[in-house]
Amino acid sequence: MAEFPAITHVALTVSDLDRSVPWYGALFGTEPVLNEDTGPFRHVVWIVGQTLVGLHKFPDLASNEPFNERRIGLDHLAFACANRSELAEWEAHLDELGVTHDGIVDAHYGSGLSFRDPDNIALEFFAPPG
Repeated sequence: MAEFPAITHVALTVSDLDRSVPWYGALFGTEPVLNEDTGPFRHVVWIVGQTLVGLHKFPDLASNEPFNERRIGLDHLAFACANRSELAEWEAHLDELGVTHDGIVDAHYGSGLSFRDPDNIALEFFAPPG
């Protein structure tokens, strides 16, 4: 059997594309590559490394409650940093954008920088140890 494939895309459901698209655009530092209404939902997509990251907006959300990682489903989405110094650069970028974060937390398995999007979706920059 072939090696397990890489993650090709991630889709996050948001409550308001008019609020989330500029927020993610500033975070990624790029324009989306796709912005269309598919019928059942509208989506906006960026290329992040070799992964597509999309935002979905459904006209009939099952709940308007903010994201909570303690519900079944997604816990958080993490973006890879090569090392801790790159992680520190992202911390400075979040500061420039005015994005609240928890600061860099070091552990034996690596270092993380946690923050949240406008819908409270948990995001993280993560660097391996060393």
